[in-house]
Amino acid sequence: MHDRVLIVTGGSRGIGAATCLLAAERGWGVLVNYAGNVEAAEGVCARIHAAGGTAVAVRGDVSREEDVEHVFRAADRLGRLAGLVNNAGIVGPGARVEELDAERIGRILAVNVTGSFLCARAAIRRMSTRHGGAGGAIVNLSSAAAKLGAPGVYVDYAAAKGAIDTFTVGLALEVAGEGIRVNAVRPGIIDTDIHAAGGDPGRAARLAPSLPMPRAGTAEEVARAILWLLSDEASYTTGSTIAVSGGRAALP
Repeated sequence: MHDRVLIVTGGSRGIGAATCLLAAERGWGVLVNYAGNVEAAEGVCARIHAAGGTAVAVRGDVSREEDVEHVFRAADRLGRLAGLVNNAGIVGPGARVEELDAERIGRILAVNVTGSFLCARAAIRRMSTRHGGAGGAIVNLSSAAAKLGAPGVYVDYAAAKGAIDTFTVGLALEVAGEGIRVNAVRPGIIDTDIHAAGGDPGRAARLAPSLPMPRAGTAEEVARAILWLLSDEASYTTGSTIAVSGGRAALP
């Protein structure tokens, strides 16, 4: 049994995978949650095992209550839950609001917002001193799009991340006296495959020259901010959001 377990939702690729790898390097036992790509998740675990770390890949759709419970029960078998990174998120192809249908909007909100609530609920029930836990830390993934709205591209995703900003503050205040810190990271233009998922794989490279730091960020740079918020170095930080955006909130 590991004495410090971290769940990273959407941990098989991009920022999630980078967070899993860095967390394992820093001594966490890591549960790599994934929705569908078992090969990618097992690949992350293999890299962690090769470096002498502890990791397990567990499938689960964070928008489904039964899947969330399955993921957290697996974490219980790994050891004491001390951290949660609500990283799982999806984005649809670029579109105007007038082109969106209820199915897409509902799915975006279900994964990005409801999933974060369900995972936080499960984590609190294990970590809160109110429930006999030893405390812990939650880090939510927001987006710079939450501040600028992403007009003409994915307003639905931006709105979901705006909800995460509010959720972060509200939950932080709710559990601050129960040994749980809740913070968020707000990435800007990061070179991951989320741009391809939105139908624009070259977006990061195209927008990079216009940023104050004229390059896209890396998943590893975001992971370092996440790990700081999880660490004891951030022991008096809760309800905060760190922008990892190269000096600019975002470009729509």
